[in-house]
Amino acid sequence: MGDIKSPRLLLLKALLFVVAGSLASAGLLLDHFSWTNLFLLVTAIFSFSRFYYFCFYVIEHYIDPNYKFAGLSSVITYYWKKR
Repeated sequence: MGDIKSPRLLLLKALLFVVAGSLASAGLLLDHFSWTNLFLLVTAIFSFSRFYYFCFYVIEHYIDPNYKFAGLSSVITYYWKKR
């Protein structure tokens, strides 16, 4: 299967990620609501989002502009080979 190139399908994919994440978060909080759980969930989502941003944008634009990553596994492979 090739890359998705349609802007409408890419927006639909993004919307589905938001819906899935919202439902999962709501399910966790409805099951065991506390302010601590809410804070930890928001912190985890923010931290993993920043890590993902680092893996692709920061590495490609600031660390090694010549390397193009295809996914998290290619980030791991890149750093494993670099060692």
